[in-house]
Amino acid sequence: MVGDKPHTLILGSAPGIRSLLDVQYYAHPRNSFWTIMASIAGFPADLSYADRLGAMRAAGFALWDVLAECERESSLDSDIVESSIVANDFSALLNRHPSIGRIAFNGGKAEQAFRRYVRPTLVDPAASVPTVRLPSTSPANAGMRVPEKLARWTEALLPLPDPLDAGAAQTS
Repeated sequence: MVGDKPHTLILGSAPGIRSLLDVQYYAHPRNSFWTIMASIAGFPADLSYADRLGAMRAAGFALWDVLAECERESSLDSDIVESSIVANDFSALLNRHPSIGRIAFNGGKAEQAFRRYVRPTLVDPAASVPTVRLPSTSPANAGMRVPEKLARWTEALLPLPDPLDAGAAQTS
């Protein structure tokens, strides 16, 4: 899910069983992703799925998964069979969307898979896009409560500086 000029790409590892069945990102009802993003991007959390995606795009956020394919018996990232992993084509995505100025990982597995399977394939300028690891919104990350996850996500996803504003400040 990528809009015209995204500033932040949010990456999960791979869709869980419920997301695959519903054909929706973060479809598990106890996953806090949509609650958190509604707060950050300023839209009602109870919007339809299509409207939530539209609000995310309008706010400059893009969603994708690190993995195009993988095998696992459950929705747990720890069940992903490493030998089955096929990464998405990030070179093509980042070349099509040079406005992406930050990549945010929804959890440790997304970051680990990106660093292992994607980062070595990227060349500048795509290789130099800053990254940030965020606490997983999955209900499996029960050690952190939603308000703490929200605080960490909000701090990490503060708006990126507008390069035009920086240029204007320098010429004033």
